[in-house]
Amino acid sequence: MVDISSITGTVQSGTAETNSSRQTLSADMNTFLTLLTTQLKYQDPMDPMDTAEFTNQLVQYSSVEQAIQTNEKLDTLLSLNISNLGAQAISYIGKTAQVLGDVMPLEGGKAKATYTFDKDVLSSTITIKDMNGEVVYTASGETTAGTHEFAWDGKDKDGNQLEDGAYQIIVSNKVPSGETQATVITTVFGKVTGVASDDNGIYIGLGDAVTANLGDILTMRNDDYFDKVDTTPPSGDNDSDGDTTTPPAEGEDESDKTTTA
Repeated sequence: MVDISSITGTVQSGTAETNSSRQTLSADMNTFLTLLTTQLKYQDPMDPMDTAEFTNQLVQYSSVEQAIQTNEKLDTLLSLNISNLGAQAISYIGKTAQVLGDVMPLEGGKAKATYTFDKDVLSSTITIKDMNGEVVYTASGETTAGTHEFAWDGKDKDGNQLEDGAYQIIVSNKVPSGETQATVITTVFGKVTGVASDDNGIYIGLGDAVTANLGDILTMRNDDYFDKVDTTPPSGDNDSDGDTTTPPAEGEDESDKTTTA
């Protein structure tokens, strides 16, 4: 996974350092040349100054200047690389991205996320908050180690349909007494609606209300993937991965069952 923000930070830092070094070198070179010409002007003709010393210094200044020019070219290459990443990200528009984070977009009454435990837990609770910090929905989660999917139909605890927008998913867990809580990693899904950049990095828009760093993208899915979200609330009877199984109709074999993702 590419950390775009660290790359852009390196470019900005490197460019600033290069400019500062060039200014310092220029000032030092002017001072050195002034001293050199003054020495040459007032040297004793009978005992001329050793040319080897200031020749070595001239060579050193030349080496430093070449190093600064090399840094400038590297900064340019990094800037071009970031521009290319931004251009490539445009192809993501319309597709569904899975990104690291806990703020998910609710689009058309559908939202999807995953949460991963590093070990088994006694119980877990999924809490959804709006951007004002108000709890709008809670549900029991899975308890086994691994990654589990969570789909939400955008309805609050009273069954009212909430407006599309950004919502935070928080997954808490309980473990046996004396043990440390399980580590939880959450990811969210959303259709990419745009690409933007600033001095800190390149970003993609998820829906109309969520922004994610390009470097946080884990997977890209077909543009119809989000439309297949199962918004059945999780329950203890569901499979550990959040999928629900449709029982076969009368007369069908067990092998004919279909699974809805």
